Amino acid sequence: MSVLQVVFEREGVFIHTSSDEDGIEQDLLVSGSLRIVDKVTQQDSASLCNQINQSDQTVVLFLTRGIERRPKYLAYLVNVCSVLPVGGLSGALNHSHERSRWAFAFSLSELSTITVKEEGWTVIFFQLKESSSLPPLHFHQGGSIEFLDYLRRFALLSQAADDGSCLTVSTPNKALSQSFENLLDDNNFGLVNKFKKDPYVTTLGGFSKVTNYIFDAFRGTEEQHQRPPEEVADLLGEVIPGLEINQQEEPGFEIDLGVRPQVTRVGPLSVEDWTKHQDQEGRMTDVSRLKRAIFKGGLCHALRKEAWKFLLGYFPWESTLEERKALQRNKTDEYFRMKLQWKSVSAEQERRNSKLRDYRSLIEKDVNRTDRTNRFYEGIDNPGLVLLHDILMTYCMFDFDLGYVQGMSDLLSPILYVMENEVDAFWCFVYFMDQMHQNFEEQMQGMKTQLIQLSSLLRLLDVSFWNYLESQDSGYLYFCFRWLLIRFKRELSFQDVLRLWEVMWTGLPCQNFHLLVCCAILDSEKHKIMEENYGFNEILKHINELSMKLDIEEILQKSEGICLQIKSCKDLPHAVSVILGFDSSVGISESSAGASSPSVGASLRTDACSNGHLRETSSHTNSCKVAFIS
Repeated sequence: MSVLQVVFEREGVFIHTSSDEDGIEQDLLVSGSLRIVDKVTQQDSASLCNQINQSDQTVVLFLTRGIERRPKYLAYLVNVCSVLPVGGLSGALNHSHERSRWAFAFSLSELSTITVKEEGWTVIFFQLKESSSLPPLHFHQGGSIEFLDYLRRFALLSQAADDGSCLTVSTPNKALSQSFENLLDDNNFGLVNKFKKDPYVTTLGGFSKVTNYIFDAFRGTEEQHQRPPEEVADLLGEVIPGLEINQQEEPGFEIDLGVRPQVTRVGPLSVEDWTKHQDQEGRMTDVSRLKRAIFKGGLCHALRKEAWKFLLGYFPWESTLEERKALQRNKTDEYFRMKLQWKSVSAEQERRNSKLRDYRSLIEKDVNRTDRTNRFYEGIDNPGLVLLHDILMTYCMFDFDLGYVQGMSDLLSPILYVMENEVDAFWCFVYFMDQMHQNFEEQMQGMKTQLIQLSSLLRLLDVSFWNYLESQDSGYLYFCFRWLLIRFKRELSFQDVLRLWEVMWTGLPCQNFHLLVCCAILDSEKHKIMEENYGFNEILKHINELSMKLDIEEILQKSEGICLQIKSCKDLPHAVSVILGFDSSVGISESSAGASSPSVGASLRTDACSNGHLRETSSHTNSCKVAFIS
């Protein structure tokens, strides 16, 4: 029998019951402790249930996440001797058989609403979709808030439109928000504490599938309960259904790439140099050469406000100054029309629009903790935060189907910082999101494709390192997820992020250059990882601790060198040619430089599958359960 690990406990939770024996009505207070109990296997859970059923000492409320290998339970444990009805201790013992009356079990998918009421203390009522109400829980000594916070790890709780005390229960399929919210939440994996201190972390199911496992692994040396890496790897595979790495050998990837060229970088492009590329009417000339200069050195900060509009596609390169002014006027009108849509929604309307209400709640919480150490956003009532909030809310009107997903504030923040203008920042963000959209979509196809592509590139560059990662259950490369999701925003200093993004937006020297940036970082760390014989947990921890320690110029040098090395290879696998855009049949236009084409990803997946190297698997879902067992 495995040892139970109690991860949460709250004393002073009661069930109020009544019994009518011998015609006498008696009130019964069932007092005990509410616990979150971590179990190892379903077999153990069955054993525990048997023990409880056979025991005269406990009543248990279970909450299980439905993950077969490692379910979690929420237990309400009661000592019968402390159950005191009006008749005293003897009455309690006489009423011990009454416990079976109050047993109940249900899946969270069956739960319709949770009602929270105050009666001098907090009382929580459960209502199932196709059943009557269940016995309420009374929190005489507090703890109801913590209880609800833990429920939010497994389901989305939204305030009902017509009843402020009622929370509607749903299980959102925004896999990205559910599974990776915490990866965005702290640069140094201080998320174990974040779980305890910040209820918002769990707003959308808050990493219930991933971070509880990963972060437990990180703190395992302290609390002596590291989890086997294969369990974490299997769980990660469930997070993004359809991504699986096959260990079959593919001879085409074991080729000699030759010597990696040494490259140099130059200083940032100056305002004077930029001006030289404009004709009398303001058109940009010799754009290819201009992009090359930006790629090799970036931009001086004074140029970014103008140049980023071109790089992101807000301004056409061939437009005149007058045409750009007219464009800005039209885009200003369009922006404020969209902004008025959400600003004019009445409180009564918003009460009946749960989606808008949820978007607003997420945005407000994210804005309050986005880049607050940056002078542009620091302090209370900072106007920069107001603009950040308003732009994100307006984007929800622009793309209501996508709305807001955590991580998008990270993409907007540097743009607003550079533009210092609400309208320009919005439209630049729109064009950036056109490139990044698939990262945040419900099916996460963009993230699947990029992880598959990155695995292909890494295997080509160093098959021995790739094999090592695979042997450590790290072949999924999930430790690169945050890098890809928000383009290294949490890995680099703010100024280095500005430099990296403008370099990547040139679309040079190849398609999907950001994947080579990942390869460059991993190439620099592979010797330490392999020499120290890092396992799954150590790899995750080591990669995360690189945050704010990376040298952007060294990374860009190595990334460009890797690109040239791959491009010079005569027997380059077709899949890699497609990924990097070297295949002449798959090109990228000036207007979409830097964006990953869906057709490219589809082509890669077909090619990779036919070679037996990578394949996609069918998705599968898990259900959460709640049970009250007497």
